[in-house]
Amino acid sequence: MVELLQVLRGWHSSRDAATAMSDDNTLLTRGDLAARVAGLAEDFRELPQVIGLLGADGTDWAIAQLAAWAASKTVVPLPTFFSLPQLEHVIRDAGVDHVVATSDASALGSSLGIGMTPLSERRADAFPAPTPGAGVIVYTSGSTGRPKGVRLSLEQIDWQARALAAAIEARPDDFHLSVLPLSLLLETIAGICVPLLTGARTHFASAIGHSVGTGRPADLLGEFERRRPTTTVLVPQLLSTWIAQLEAGGKRPPTSLRFVAVGGAPVSDALAARAWDLGIPVHEGYGLTECCSVVAVNRPGRRKAGTVGAALPGIDVRIEDGEVVVSGPTVMKGYLHAARVEEPWRTGDLGRLDQDGFLLVTGRKDTLLVTSSGRNISPEWVEAMVLSDPRIGACVVLGHGMSHLSVLLIPSSLGERWLLESPRAHILLWLAQVCIDAPAYAVPKEFVVCPARQAKQLGLLTSNGRVVRHAANSAYPALKLARPPVAA
Repeated sequence: MVELLQVLRGWHSSRDAATAMSDDNTLLTRGDLAARVAGLAEDFRELPQVIGLLGADGTDWAIAQLAAWAASKTVVPLPTFFSLPQLEHVIRDAGVDHVVATSDASALGSSLGIGMTPLSERRADAFPAPTPGAGVIVYTSGSTGRPKGVRLSLEQIDWQARALAAAIEARPDDFHLSVLPLSLLLETIAGICVPLLTGARTHFASAIGHSVGTGRPADLLGEFERRRPTTTVLVPQLLSTWIAQLEAGGKRPPTSLRFVAVGGAPVSDALAARAWDLGIPVHEGYGLTECCSVVAVNRPGRRKAGTVGAALPGIDVRIEDGEVVVSGPTVMKGYLHAARVEEPWRTGDLGRLDQDGFLLVTGRKDTLLVTSSGRNISPEWVEAMVLSDPRIGACVVLGHGMSHLSVLLIPSSLGERWLLESPRAHILLWLAQVCIDAPAYAVPKEFVVCPARQAKQLGLLTSNGRVVRHAANSAYPALKLARPPVAA
């Protein structure tokens, strides 16, 4: 039995009364959690091997995820912030003909036209003996094309959680604040699996997780002040928003924090430095769904600014022709409907290893821009600088074959009025300032602003707010003609 399920079985038999997890409406002891997982696992036994999981972030989602694994099922996470056509595509592609849904998603589940099982609160007297076959199929964001399902086993998730727990020195007295959607594999591992293995506690900030998925600003300041966690995981834009809230209020983060992981996108050196200056113990990491989330991460007391840390023990990272190549037990079984993957996994990311084995990721092979003067520029590097300003919700840098770079700016709710009403010269000056660490040839000299509403209508953003790069490249010329700067 994998360790995650062994821990739950132990809590079930001992009826452990320590708190395991909570959300805004529910608090569960370890014994309660294990009993509910056991009860749902019995409900799930008769369901198909592959089941969809639909619902809001919180204790019910966590229970359903664990119960499906205890019942040896393969789970397909179905985020509620996906549009109905997106959900239908994932369901069709993964062959899902039955979903389990939390109470707040039952109506949506019924609308999908397939079998649905609402989550019960039944508890079982015995913890089930699992059989092989448990795992997940996680769909990539589709930011560079059609989303693909990544197949991972529960054994890989268990290995990843144990390795990550060791790397971040996870402790039983940790209190993890979960602010990312649980449909993201990283948060499933960091917010459910690692605390479970170490005996720590998790609080699911459901409203913030939903705000991340829908792109709306979140009250991070208040949530961190109320909960006073020791650990959390953020994406760069969420970190930028929290920093802005702290600076605006003249406040500091809770002193309880000991480890804040930031990943999912490049983190600019300037943003990380601002975080540390405020007292946020930011540790950059790197990973991808195809490698079961985390590949490398900066550790407590062993962080090197500008890098994403060293590889997790047991994972081999090397650079071949400038590309990051990964081997190890967490490399995926393969994409759904595709051949089994044989190691090593060529990530498509560009990077290098320093003399101490710390990894620096500089961009993507397939997005590398070569200007007319022969300069090679990774747009992700410049985009990370631009996104360090919380007024920017998303952006994409363009300029392949051109004499200079341009940038498509999609403002956050904080920055829409500023971007649409400021003189062109002011925005260009701001771009020069925010990209001050870049050489002159890498600073965008042109820009166009596209409000988030319009960007979604044009298909420039995924459901979780990431730019669809190829669509942005195609749309930029028309946007530039349709929305010329209104001020000199």
